[in-house]
Amino acid sequence: MNSENVTLCEKTVSSSYIRQGSQARRGHEQLIRHLLDQGKCPEEGWSESTVELFLNELAVMDSNNFLGNCGVGEREGRVASSLVARRHYRLIHGIGRSGDIAAVQPKAAGSSLLNKLTNSVVLDILKISGVRSVASCFVVPMATGMSLTLCFLTLRHRRPKARYIIWPRIDQKSCFKSMITAGFEPVVVENVTEGDELRTDLEAVQRKIGELGAENILCVHSTTSCFAPRVPDRLEELATMCAKHDIPHIVNNAYGVQSSKCMHLIQQGARVGRIDAFVQSLDKNFMVPVGGAIIAGFDECFVQEISKMYPGRASASPSLDVLITLLTLGANGYKRYLTERKEIYSFLAEELKTLASAHGERLLHTPHNPISLAMSLDGLQASSNQAVTQLGSMLFTRQVSGARVIPLGKEQTISGHTFRGFMSHSESYPCPYLNAASAVGITRGDVTLCVKRLDKCLKALKKHGKTAGSCSDQEAPDEE
Repeated sequence: MNSENVTLCEKTVSSSYIRQGSQARRGHEQLIRHLLDQGKCPEEGWSESTVELFLNELAVMDSNNFLGNCGVGEREGRVASSLVARRHYRLIHGIGRSGDIAAVQPKAAGSSLLNKLTNSVVLDILKISGVRSVASCFVVPMATGMSLTLCFLTLRHRRPKARYIIWPRIDQKSCFKSMITAGFEPVVVENVTEGDELRTDLEAVQRKIGELGAENILCVHSTTSCFAPRVPDRLEELATMCAKHDIPHIVNNAYGVQSSKCMHLIQQGARVGRIDAFVQSLDKNFMVPVGGAIIAGFDECFVQEISKMYPGRASASPSLDVLITLLTLGANGYKRYLTERKEIYSFLAEELKTLASAHGERLLHTPHNPISLAMSLDGLQASSNQAVTQLGSMLFTRQVSGARVIPLGKEQTISGHTFRGFMSHSESYPCPYLNAASAVGITRGDVTLCVKRLDKCLKALKKHGKTAGSCSDQEAPDEE
């Protein structure tokens, strides 16, 4: 409320009360002013009333909310359902223009400001999380796989003769399909086993570069966050190799923002070698609905080039969701989540280790994986060929979501390429196992209940075999 309206209010209500209310409003406005001035995530989170005041202020700057607006175009921000309008805080125009997702819309000053601020706040969080030299980023309304595809398509213009992407194997369908969808031929490099861990075969990558020729390689496509016993790729070595051969390097950092180790690998890789862009999911790292990702890099020009490759305008929903979340949490609130996640990782490891020992199994030793853990299922495999997969379905029907049970010898064909030992990231991993992860937002209660139910399922399978009250359980879907 401007000063003139405040003065008018004093004609109706005591001026002392109006001044008190005006001062309270200025408290909200001071927070908003600081955000607009600094473009960084506030240290302490905002109240819902501050967030809603801010979003309403943005919404009234968009043409669809002008009191005297007369729209005669094909895209005027019209919404038939008031419920839909409220769900989006009346920010209807989306972000970007037909030629650039980062461009300002003349009809939508508020939505454009939302887009710019979201990218700025997210960039601040990436720096806080460990990649301090990141130069630029933008939120894109696509999940990780399609965002990787956008990066590859952008590189096509820089390397028009290249047709191959070197890819250290990671058994996750969308990152493999991201290369196929972009029209490139993935060159799968099998991992090497070191103890229980599956690690990057650097010698094999070097051989592939020599065989294919650096000029024919679009990029190296590496991974940080992954399911144990696969561990993050050796980013420093790969980045050094890419710099030496002048080959671009794209990193799939899907849920790596929540891990200081994954972010440190990216920072170090960029420091000693070459990383052109790294991509991370919004839902996995910031606890928002699926549908958005962050594309970030160390060369602002290249990041802008990627944003210009996106055709048309885009939904503002992912940007709105992550901005609301980060303003509500504040930088300190988000850092608390990261600290809790790391602490619960240790708790999960101890609980799984104890449970594994009680059932004659063991927790696989994967110290280089900071998020995911794996427990062997050798005894279960020995008791029945079907018992391992049956365990997965038993857990799923008992509402334990996210736990992945990996049997031996599974084959999967994706876009004409057959993966042997699919989901284990290896053609011949020596044992079946169960995955569990400590991801941001997990609680100690989640771990305790999961371990309790897992213990009951293992006891039931060992006592009665695969028909232990669960033959009717359907097979659990693959988790990616």
